Amino acid sequence: MKKWCLAVLPALMTTSVLFATSAFAQPEVYTLDPTHTYPSFEADHKGFSKWRGKIDKSKGQVVYDAEAKKGTVDVTLQVDTIDFGFEPMNAKAKSADILDTAHFPEATYHGDLVFDGDRPVAVDGNLTLHGVTKPVRLTVKSWKCEANPQAKRKTCGADAYASFNRGDFGVDFGKDRGFDLTVNLAIEVEGVRPLE
Repeated sequence: MKKWCLAVLPALMTTSVLFATSAFAQPEVYTLDPTHTYPSFEADHKGFSKWRGKIDKSKGQVVYDAEAKKGTVDVTLQVDTIDFGFEPMNAKAKSADILDTAHFPEATYHGDLVFDGDRPVAVDGNLTLHGVTKPVRLTVKSWKCEANPQAKRKTCGADAYASFNRGDFGVDFGKDRGFDLTVNLAIEVEGVRPLE
């Protein structure tokens, strides 16, 4: 009996350690780095060209649990920092005719990571823009999480894309003049773990 106990003890200890490790594993929180986060978009200009711009200020976080294959994304975009590289267009976009940033200075996005194997491939969530909330799926084309020697902290980075109809959010300026209301969104983002 004693020999049997001695033989089984290492296996029981290993199982206990594995159980304890998984039981206490915590999701990791990554704070979005505004200097490495770039929300950009393109919108139609009566079929003649595409207006391309970006949002200069954003913030948020990603909660990532690689073991459980789940996580969440929360992003706030300061829409009143919209920048086309052309000040008259910036002013028009911020006006009550289009985004009305005096009343709706921010847009928010909250969603859940969708995994394929070990890697997130999409985010299913809701975009709130111009005071209206609608579902929008982000397609994640690249995802990488590892120690960043420059930041000296673990970093997750992603490149994500989505398309939506701005008219669904009450932003239908130009519809009667033949504008395509589709907006193509691209977000390059990096999040870093807080210093321990």
